[in-house]
Amino acid sequence: MKEIIASLDELDKVVSYLEETLPSDSIVFLRGDLAAGKTTLTQAIAKAKGIEGEVTSPTFSLQQCYGAKDGSSLYHYDLYRLDHEEFMQMGLFEEFEKPGWHMVEWGSDELKAFLEGVGYNVTTIDIESQKNSRIYRIDV
Repeated sequence: MKEIIASLDELDKVVSYLEETLPSDSIVFLRGDLAAGKTTLTQAIAKAKGIEGEVTSPTFSLQQCYGAKDGSSLYHYDLYRLDHEEFMQMGLFEEFEKPGWHMVEWGSDELKAFLEGVGYNVTTIDIESQKNSRIYRIDV
């Protein structure tokens, strides 16, 4: 487990660590309270990948897809309103077959266990808010 303490201006430390550590095809569960910075971290990753335009939380669409300048893809999911059974019935788990980084907000332990059970490696980032910074606990 890697722990990084960073302010918003220092998010590049977290992004750099992820770029050095994660393979080109990765599933990353982002965990933390409301407003902990899950979407903000995804925005920083998108910027580092050269993705232009606005990166927003897919709260109502469940998934946003972005193409990077280097040809890679970034997928962003918000599963806050969706339980594991609904996720499976919708066939969304098949999206994880697509190459790129898959950033999953509010992914359940049940979904993580399922994904690991069928052979995916899932990285978890727990984000804890502090007054002027966040603690990012990265479990690769």
